[in-house]
Amino acid sequence: MSVHTKIKRITVPEIMARKGNTPIVSLTAYHAHTARYIDPYVDFLLVGDSLGMVMYGMENTLGVTIDMMIAHGAAVVRGTERALVVVDMPFGSYEESPEIAFRNACRIIKETGCTAVKLEGGARMGPTIKYLSERGIPVMAHIGLTPQSTNVMGGFKTQGRVEEDWAEIENDALVISESGAFAVVLEGMAEPLAAKISGQISIPTIGIGASAACDGQILVLEDMLGLSPKPPKFVKEFATLGAAIAGAAEAYADEVRGRAFPAKEHTYAMKKVD
Repeated sequence: MSVHTKIKRITVPEIMARKGNTPIVSLTAYHAHTARYIDPYVDFLLVGDSLGMVMYGMENTLGVTIDMMIAHGAAVVRGTERALVVVDMPFGSYEESPEIAFRNACRIIKETGCTAVKLEGGARMGPTIKYLSERGIPVMAHIGLTPQSTNVMGGFKTQGRVEEDWAEIENDALVISESGAFAVVLEGMAEPLAAKISGQISIPTIGIGASAACDGQILVLEDMLGLSPKPPKFVKEFATLGAAIAGAAEAYADEVRGRAFPAKEHTYAMKKVD
């Protein structure tokens, strides 16, 4: 008789203990099946509001709703056993007040079964992070290039290119660390600044388009699988599944239509988005 040993899910304290130690591995996930494939290899999975662009074809993340995040978050939790699952709080769900942020964060955790939420913003979000963490909501912060602020930033631009801008971003990192965030995503940040912040604060830094000196790295799953029409320049593609999907679809169509062709290489090219 075989005995099934239940896999223990990674916890927030375990992620925090990785500061300065073994690098933290993370990917985004939006549905159960892909989450199940990658669950054994990552430390945490982020159900990012990037699903608006990846899954729904939106131009940015601003149209994503709490209901969308909950539906995808619940699916990812159902598809995983090991990885800690973090769900993004979408634009408009936490900025108004700490109390509203708490109400929405509670709903996300209750209805998805996730462990933590992520929200964007630096020093201005310190009171909200403190309010949530003191009430049992683990918070991952996010500074640097914050996609929900793209209209204010004037697009997706690398932050901290000019050293004169560093002080404000360094202060953001310090405030969120002292407010109780258990980790922080550094996105689209000049490498020297990201490396400096990683050495200044006591919580793990998770880089995306930032420094290899961060305590961990995260990528959008579809970007690194070769499924995105225009991935960021910093992304290394570890597979070319777009070509494989197109080839399989072509082979299927040929079979259904009753045409038999010899094996051939399939070309694949997605229309570039200007």
